[in-house]
Amino acid sequence: MWHITKRELYDNLNSLRFALTTVLLLALMVTNAVRYIREHPKRVQKYRDAVAESMNRLTAHADASLYTLAQQGPGTLYKQPSPLHFCAEGGETFLPDRVDSSYYTERFWRLRYPDVNINMMNVGPDVSQVDWTFIIGYILSLVALIFTFDAISGEREHGTLRLMLANSIPRRTVLIGKFLGALISTTIPFMLAVLVNLLILSTASAVHLNIQAWGRLGIIFCIALLYTCLFLALGLLVSARVQQSAVSLLILLLTWVTFVVFMPSTLASLASGFSSSMSRDEYDERYGQSDAELRRTWQRSWYWADKSELDERTLTKIGEWHTKTAVREERLNAGYVTFKINQVQRARAITSISPAVLLQHLLESFAGTGLDRHQQFIENVQRYAREYREFVVDMDRSDPESLHIMGVREGMSQKPINPEAVPKFEDTRNLSKDFNTAATELLLLTLFVVVLLAGAYLAFVRVEI
Repeated sequence: MWHITKRELYDNLNSLRFALTTVLLLALMVTNAVRYIREHPKRVQKYRDAVAESMNRLTAHADASLYTLAQQGPGTLYKQPSPLHFCAEGGETFLPDRVDSSYYTERFWRLRYPDVNINMMNVGPDVSQVDWTFIIGYILSLVALIFTFDAISGEREHGTLRLMLANSIPRRTVLIGKFLGALISTTIPFMLAVLVNLLILSTASAVHLNIQAWGRLGIIFCIALLYTCLFLALGLLVSARVQQSAVSLLILLLTWVTFVVFMPSTLASLASGFSSSMSRDEYDERYGQSDAELRRTWQRSWYWADKSELDERTLTKIGEWHTKTAVREERLNAGYVTFKINQVQRARAITSISPAVLLQHLLESFAGTGLDRHQQFIENVQRYAREYREFVVDMDRSDPESLHIMGVREGMSQKPINPEAVPKFEDTRNLSKDFNTAATELLLLTLFVVVLLAGAYLAFVRVEI
């Protein structure tokens, strides 16, 4: 087996396709690194400036009073840009990078989620973005087919396969040797291009990759190898079933175009046609109809009254109304964003038969971009909002002069708050949660590899020499 592997590797290393593959991958990876070095510092600086401005506003609210802090909220919460943006762009341009904190006069604050532009989201790798998803999804998969389309059919044409099998060599040994030889031949130029890419990035002073980022890069590299194995197995399968190398190459190219290029966009269009497209007004009307009667019932007794003349019981009703209205509007807004995101997730589930879609979803999960990352950011915001509200309630309870009526100026503490005591928002990422999110796609990609390898083995065992 090792002798066959070395022979395949030697033949590939001395071929023109190996040289062209190395040059192409190096050029794409260098372009990716240069583009990232130019764009990432601007993205990080924009994030830092926005966070600093939001923190200054929060400090000013805390210095005013607890009521001001409760009414105006924590300000705008920003999504931290991923340091692995060069691996998977993930449609970040069309995803909101913040969650706003909105309020009205004499009302409690609530979170306002910007809409997600799902019409511009790509289900498969984006050709316009020279990221790792594009390089691995399109270029590396095509290279794997080029290295295997004549692995068996070519030897049958030249008669060398008959001479090889005339010896006491099991066919599985021949197949595994050819598979390993092709895998090493494709891994060498890809690894070289990756090392050049990371070397350029590490020398840039504006780019900082921590230990967790390097660990995620290792996972992404393993996923790329698994994805390459899928197309190597496909190439061996077709090469074993076809006698002529030209026919094998034609079949593989058609298969590649169908499953990698054509199928993601086509099935996504069909999926969007079956899913209901609902505007924000339609969503509010469908899920917020009960608010009208509630508003009339609650506001009938106090809305037009003078707030300074209301008793404590009425102030309590006003505070409950403001709190419930804020929670309801926030939940309704978050539900609409989740509804829009689920539309894209359903389209991806339908197109998961395409390996390119699986690869994009996996790389986005571990690179910290895309819809899964945006959902994780929203969860971080919602968790922080609960902590912020609990902090306000605790501070108000500690003031003996307060009536402890949330949402009403007359019922809350008017004392200033130490800005250092106010909870700060941290947009964190959880690797274990990313694994749980990507587990289905990872198992499905592995299943594709196993099935194709089994098919290639059965086809090669039954082939007549």
